[in-house]
This record gives sequence, C-alpha cells and structure tokens, in this order.
Amino acid sequence: MQIRDSFSGGSMPISFEIFPPKGELGVDTLCSVLGELRDLAPAFISVTCSAGGSGNGSGGKTAMLAELVQREYGITSLAHQTCISAKRADIDRTVEDLRSRGIENILALRGDLVAGSEPGDFAYAAELIAVLADRGFCIGAACYPEGHITCDSPKDNLDHLYAKQEAGASFFVSQLFFDNDCFYRFLEAARARGIDRPIVPDIMPILSKAQISRMIFLCGASLPSRIVRLLHRWEDSPEDLRRAGIEYAAAQMCDLRDHGADGIHIYTMNQPDIARTCVEALRG
Repeated sequence: MQIRDSFSGGSMPISFEIFPPKGELGVDTLCSVLGELRDLAPAFISVTCSAGGSGNGSGGKTAMLAELVQREYGITSLAHQTCISAKRADIDRTVEDLRSRGIENILALRGDLVAGSEPGDFAYAAELIAVLADRGFCIGAACYPEGHITCDSPKDNLDHLYAKQEAGASFFVSQLFFDNDCFYRFLEAARARGIDRPIVPDIMPILSKAQISRMIFLCGASLPSRIVRLLHRWEDSPEDLRRAGIEYAAAQMCDLRDHGADGIHIYTMNQPDIARTCVEALRG
C-alpha cells in the first residue's frame, strides 16, 4: 500500500518509527517488538537509517528490516533514505533493491555528512524526491516546525518545504518538538505558503536527561518550561522521569489529535510500552 492512501477518508493514521538492530538489541528481540507493535494496528512503520541521519539505508539493515515489517508482520513500511553522500548510481541501486523487496514508500532525507565522507550528487532532499517520485515511489519528506538546525530563516524553511512538495512529496513527517504551539504556528505558515500535503507531527517521549540533551543539540528543538520542571523534579529518579516523559508525550498527542492533526507518528525507540501507552491515550 502507498502511504498517501492512509490519509484519505478523514482518518488520523497512527504510525511508529523503529531503528535497525544494534548493540544488545538483536534481531530476535526486535521481532518481539514488532509483534507487539503489530497488535496496536499502526497505519505504517518507518525504519530509520543510522543515528544522525548519515546512513544510506538501502544497502543494509534499513531495507531488510522494512521488508521484514511488510512480509512477516503485514504492516506497510516506510524506508528512510538519505542522499547527502550518495551518487546517482547509489540511488539507482537503492531503487532496484527496494523495488525487489516490495517497498513502495520512502522517506527521502538529505541527511548529515559524517567525518571522512564527501558530498555526493544531491545537495537537497528535493533533488532526491524528484528522482524517487519519477520512479513511482510514494515519497514522504521531513519538515521542521522550529526550523532546520542549519537554517536560520523561517522563509527559507518554508521555501525548502514547498520545493519538496513540488518535487513530488506526498506527505510530510515533522522533526520532533515538545511545544505544540510551535507546531500549530508552523502548520498555519505552511498552509499559507501553499503547502497542502498532509503534515504529520512526530513525537518523541523524554526518557532521560542525556537523551533530551543529545536531541536538542542535534535538532535544535526548544524545551517548554513544563519539560524543564519535569527534568528538575525527577533528575534523581530515572524511572519516574521516564514515566513522566511518556505521559507528557501522550498528552501532546491527544492535544494534536483534538486540533485535527493529519496523523501522529511516534518515536518508539524500539520500546513497545511507549507505543502502547500513547496509542491507548489516543484511542481513549
């Protein structure tokens, strides 16, 4: 199924993000995670590249896991694909690999250069989107409610988003944020700019102070005062902080639902209890 179809009929699709196995998380453990996620009936599951968006997911675990999600669990998958260090020949191989695995949906991202790598043939995600859309894939793209960390101009942020739409993006998934008002202001500005594709907020629960510090540095997301108070109150109690962070995320999602969000995408961090708590809140 192409994910664009899940937004028809006035429904609000709920979807999850997972990452390929690494460290102590083996394939068997991940299969158990996927079994629990399947029971929550997501519209789709997205599969990331390596941390920081630097991976070219087609050649390794991303594509294999996306195939597994569909073949063994019957869930539509969305494979992440970056392009900042890719040559056109790399993308051609990606297309053939994903098509052979039955993958119809790609989240097209620019990604970040890692140390020692060189820029490839694509300067912007819109260039990758145009290639993939021409090959018949359903393309999702990223959007940034508080602006990309390398872009200081709100106008440029919207212009890049519009370029992705014009290149063939069928829907957008947002960067994480913790203040819904930031998303609502961004959504209003995007619609005024002529962006009419579904814009799906992506929510990451706070699990630890180290995690949130890392994500703020990577993404430039701001912290509302309520989050700061949670971090202060529970800084010496990791379990309480984790519980409070998931509850905050669930409340965020319910508010987005009540404001007519096009969908909800949940960073599960491969922990099904996160998805379960949030879905139960969303579905009442």
